[in-house]
Amino acid sequence: MPPSLVLPSHPLRTPDLVPHPFEIERQAQSTLKGHRSLLLWFTGMSGAGKSCIANRVQAGLHGKRLHTCLLDGDRLRQGLTADLGFADNDRKENIRRTAEVGRLMVDAGVITLVCLISPFEQERRMARALFVPGDFIEIFIDAPLHVLELRDPKGLYAKARKGLIKNFTGIDSPYERPEAPEIVIDSTTSSIEQAAHTIESFLKRQRVWG
Repeated sequence: MPPSLVLPSHPLRTPDLVPHPFEIERQAQSTLKGHRSLLLWFTGMSGAGKSCIANRVQAGLHGKRLHTCLLDGDRLRQGLTADLGFADNDRKENIRRTAEVGRLMVDAGVITLVCLISPFEQERRMARALFVPGDFIEIFIDAPLHVLELRDPKGLYAKARKGLIKNFTGIDSPYERPEAPEIVIDSTTSSIEQAAHTIESFLKRQRVWG
């Protein structure tokens, strides 16, 4: 039975549900596409470079004719998670929904990239628990707060400092650094291209394709 059918992320409200065994499962999807599927989870504070780096990684994989999907937090909040705010419980639900969608994409044979601040270690572990070992790659995009405030591409840190945005990660809400990420990128010393190369090299060593 595929792991997606035996690892629910929370207690089912309808425990009598029995998933139907479909004929086309993950292995068949991966064989058809010619590569492994897995999830790349980009975490880091706002402005660290998660979306820029993930975008470049996706472009590189697409250039190799690999099947990808990028789930970016800002876009998800325009639809899938539009009803959620930034309180701790909302952040947890945001991560849960995104991880569940990511699991469906991986089961469909797609290399899935997720970009979420995902500030809490417990919630990142919850997301990882949905996947078998080796299928969840945590990528920490690191940069110190003072650098992020200087970058501030969306003007969010300035607004948070003025009290115009509440529960903003790094200002009045904490960011818990990942304890054991598979990849760490220091975006103050690595360019977008260098970061993407580091990630692609990791995937190649994992025999995701070829």
